[in-house]
Amino acid sequence: MQKIHTQQEWIARARQVLPAAGFGNFDPGIVIARGEGARVWDENGQEYVDYLIGSGPMLLGHGHPEVMEAVFAQLPLGMTFFANNAKGIELAEAIVDAVPCCEQVRFVASGGEADMYAMRLARAFTGHDKIIKFEGGYHGMSAEAQMSLAPTRAANFPAAQPDSAGIPGSVAEHMLIAPYNDLAAVASLLSEHSDVAAIIVEPLQRIIPPQPGYLQGLRDLCDQHGVLLIFDEIVTGFRLAYGGAQEKYGVVPDICTLGKIIGGGFPLAALGARKDIMDHFDKAIVGADRWLMQLGTLSGNPVAAAAGLATMKVLARPGQYDLLRDHGTRLQDMQTQALGKAGIAHRCVGDATLFDILFTDADCTDYRSARHQFPARNDVYNAALRQGGVFKSPGKLYPSLALGPDDFELTKQAVDKAVAALAAA
Repeated sequence: MQKIHTQQEWIARARQVLPAAGFGNFDPGIVIARGEGARVWDENGQEYVDYLIGSGPMLLGHGHPEVMEAVFAQLPLGMTFFANNAKGIELAEAIVDAVPCCEQVRFVASGGEADMYAMRLARAFTGHDKIIKFEGGYHGMSAEAQMSLAPTRAANFPAAQPDSAGIPGSVAEHMLIAPYNDLAAVASLLSEHSDVAAIIVEPLQRIIPPQPGYLQGLRDLCDQHGVLLIFDEIVTGFRLAYGGAQEKYGVVPDICTLGKIIGGGFPLAALGARKDIMDHFDKAIVGADRWLMQLGTLSGNPVAAAAGLATMKVLARPGQYDLLRDHGTRLQDMQTQALGKAGIAHRCVGDATLFDILFTDADCTDYRSARHQFPARNDVYNAALRQGGVFKSPGKLYPSLALGPDDFELTKQAVDKAVAALAAA
């Protein structure tokens, strides 16, 4: 009989072979064994309501029958080809139909890869080198993206600070950092620098919403200065609405990146734009000097494309986003009401489809203001939620369409216990 390993045994094994005992993504003190619907179970058999959902991709929940059917139908036909395949072409067509800025798309394997290519594409198209990004904005793990992602000290704008070792100092010379939700700061940078290729922005920066008119203001500034606008929709694409943040906020960028949901739980991402920009991936059109080389072993993987297509088919049905927002609003209300009744200062920050609680009484408009005034309270709160059977990131909560009455009831019980723990602390 095969030996049954406990979670503690798996953690001990991980310490021997994985740096910091983990994959680098999440708390290595928990090892997930399986997921089904809106629930996951760890290797000790502990059951949780899943509000991490793979950091966003599992919007339909784990093991959705239509996604599973699509994957099982594709597997015997082939798992990867490094060549065009019908499922990948169908998925590209579905994305172009859904996302306003996309006339054509290119597939990659991860969101960070898509963001890297988006910035490179903007440089190829404009012939300029500098990129404006926003302090605290997350765009993957490239050298450019790791500039001022999570700075621990406040530097003067627009100086870029590397958040990782191993990044050449010269990278900072091509990155200009601005505070999110501050149009005047962006206007100043564009007036001072004539060599900006693009502005890259999460339309909903982590969980911070854009202020009214902000995204349109960025669009207008880009048009005025001949700069491309890149929306990083790795998280928001097919989450805020079927057409993503572009549909929800009514602002169309020049380039966007997509990931997470479009792969249905498998590694797949994409970048898209209008055709004249995407022409830079076609050497026959732009010539060797302006051609942007892009390839990847698993780009357009047919299994991932099949899962993404099945996911998008479900999301396109009437009422899905109303239901998702109802779920999110219910989760927001149960937390804000319990915390408010206990007199605990907090802000619920984000969108109904993606949000979290910040323990502060300040308005949260950018990286420097959207933080806990009382970080110890966040530690207590999230630890108590985990103990009560709620599985989430310490900084985000992702609702899913798989949630049902039992999930909300368990969550409410966990929230009430977590608020009581805060009140007693």
